[in-house]
Amino acid sequence: MPVAAQVIRHAAVRPGRIAVSGPHGEITYGDLARRARETATALRANRLTDRPGGVGPWVVGICLADPVEQLIAVLAADLAGAVPLLYEPALRDGVPANLRVETLPSGSQAGSEAGVEAGSEAGVEAGVGDAPPFAAAPGDLAWACFSSGSTGRPRAVVRTRASWTGSFEPLNAITGIGADDTVLVPGPLVSSLYGFAAVHALAAGATVLAPGRWAPGPLPELLRRATAAHLVPHLLPELLDALPDGGPLRVAVVGGAALPAGVRERAEGAGVRVVAYYGATELSFVAVDADGGGLRPFPEVEIEVRPPRGEVWARSPWLAEGYLDGVAGPLKAEDKWMSVGDLAHPYPPGEPLRLRGRGDGAIQTGGATVVPEDVEAVLRRAVGVGDVVVAGSPHPGLGAVVTAVVETGDGPLPSRAALERVARGGLAAAQRPRLWYAVAALPRTPTGKPARAELAARLAAGDPELRRLP
Repeated sequence: MPVAAQVIRHAAVRPGRIAVSGPHGEITYGDLARRARETATALRANRLTDRPGGVGPWVVGICLADPVEQLIAVLAADLAGAVPLLYEPALRDGVPANLRVETLPSGSQAGSEAGVEAGSEAGVEAGVGDAPPFAAAPGDLAWACFSSGSTGRPRAVVRTRASWTGSFEPLNAITGIGADDTVLVPGPLVSSLYGFAAVHALAAGATVLAPGRWAPGPLPELLRRATAAHLVPHLLPELLDALPDGGPLRVAVVGGAALPAGVRERAEGAGVRVVAYYGATELSFVAVDADGGGLRPFPEVEIEVRPPRGEVWARSPWLAEGYLDGVAGPLKAEDKWMSVGDLAHPYPPGEPLRLRGRGDGAIQTGGATVVPEDVEAVLRRAVGVGDVVVAGSPHPGLGAVVTAVVETGDGPLPSRAALERVARGGLAAAQRPRLWYAVAALPRTPTGKPARAELAARLAAGDPELRRLP
């Protein structure tokens, strides 16, 4: 990862096949390979040699708006022997400080979305260390992407070429995705989930449909072409709503959180197979559920759920190397095993992995530890609740109280009494929310996850859009 060599091979065999269809146009494999080569030549010719901080990987930060241009720049960085790092202006604080702005020559068109960020005329930055002449190898540091989950400051995760490209064949075997597919990637490529989906499809020789942002309006037209899709769980119902009769979509690859209740059955009724997986930017694939039977280890992955908290640890060829610049984060490593602090129920041999949530979001209330995802899973059963986020609100005596913010969409406010009946029916006393709020739409990260940190800040500030349920 990335996959410039594979793209060049596909371009030699099928130069006229559409490689990427973006919001502003399409590009064939032949033109994608040519543009990537031109931009790689420009990157090598203009590589900075005065990188502050000394030696280290050559990182090319890519801040472009158009997905086609993003992928050209990613492939160019790969050909030039650099580590591409896609980011948006909102993620600027997480970009390593040693990156320098480098304007590409006018002959290079990666950067045609100029002006995305002040001070970067081409939209491409390069930070340079003392790297030898480039010769691709599996152990190259070849990809960086941001991971912040739903809380905290974004961190740039760096990984080797083999840590993702090696997982392509097992994923192909599970999903059936191949060169004749058209793969819908309906989110920002700065997300590791969507970035992986796009380059995986290019490695297979498929066509990538990359609108750049989730937008329900264009979905029906996109779904008249897509045979496969990668997305996060809460968007799958909307995708199914937009699915045209007789459309070619046959598989939806879903990662990032638990599937909403009943959505797998609904998808299968529409002829769409759901492949759900659990992983993390730092860990890549950990477990997969290809048939509704529960999460099982992804090929070549070993899993342990370690007491006393029930932390999930994984060992596999797909693990990342760590964070760029050695910044602190949730990733823990121990004798080739890694964990990001996710929690699970006990994991007997041969049984499915049953996740609970991220340990760093646990609420301490009156001596009890409450995992928000445990509470959210129960509250989603309530009528009128589209989604829900559970957080802790400060309390002078208990330390914190469990607080629920339910998403209602355009519907009426749910009854607090009805919500509390659902809570009493499925939650222990310490887990039941003491405070209830409603909001039309939960704030979300660019990848579609609930933005927990933003929501907690809005709760603390008394945001009037969060309506207290009496």
